[in-house]
Amino acid sequence: MTLQGKTAIVTGSNSGIGLGVARELARAGADVVLNSFTDRPEDHALAAALAAEFGVQVRYIRADMSNGADCRALIETAGGCDILVNNAGIQHVAPVDQFPVEKWDAVIAINLSSAFHTTAAALPAMRARGWGRVVNIASAHGLTASPFKSAYVAAKHGIVGLTKTVALETAEEPITCNAICPGYVLTPLVEAQIPDQMKTHGMSREDVIRKVMLERQPSRQFATVEQLGGTVVFLCSPAAEQITGTTISVDGGWTAL
Repeated sequence: MTLQGKTAIVTGSNSGIGLGVARELARAGADVVLNSFTDRPEDHALAAALAAEFGVQVRYIRADMSNGADCRALIETAGGCDILVNNAGIQHVAPVDQFPVEKWDAVIAINLSSAFHTTAAALPAMRARGWGRVVNIASAHGLTASPFKSAYVAAKHGIVGLTKTVALETAEEPITCNAICPGYVLTPLVEAQIPDQMKTHGMSREDVIRKVMLERQPSRQFATVEQLGGTVVFLCSPAAEQITGTTISVDGGWTAL
């Protein structure tokens, strides 16, 4: 499997899941555009390091995914988009009647509306090139719900719906659109939470992971960013040409419950 000659844009990709996906796409030979809302020397250094490691072109383009114009400008500035991975996301936890309006607006904008804007901007170029892959990083919360996460759950359910609509609109073209629904993923952000959870619950690291953090994940194991990246690469492969408009759960059995 090679993605040489393809350009992949991954939103929210200077850390965590997005970076893991970008690495696997680069490993498969794709040129990659990294993105986040910052514009620091380390962001561009990260792109240079990936380029050197995998022998592909990697650029970093700043764009604020809460801003529709920025989302569309990201696609235009990249100058080409064969693979679009909509990954950018934030979270806020609060009861519905206490959920800050500004937090609701931000979660919906970054987790849902950004994917609408980037996809709308990318489809014409995919059609012109005669090939395209849109992969939306949804969540187990795109298929089920948890209390106190109303904006996140609403946005991720919306991403699943958007995925199906785009797939139907491109069904007779060489373009596919699918969503990946991860459960809990071991990212640096999650890793950093473990020591505090150990103190709070008076538990060992293993017990915190199994009994607290992964309570709803039957495998009692985190998914990894490499696994998610591998799933994205698979969806870009010839084996996945007839996979469109669906969700792939990488959740250790969470949504089987």
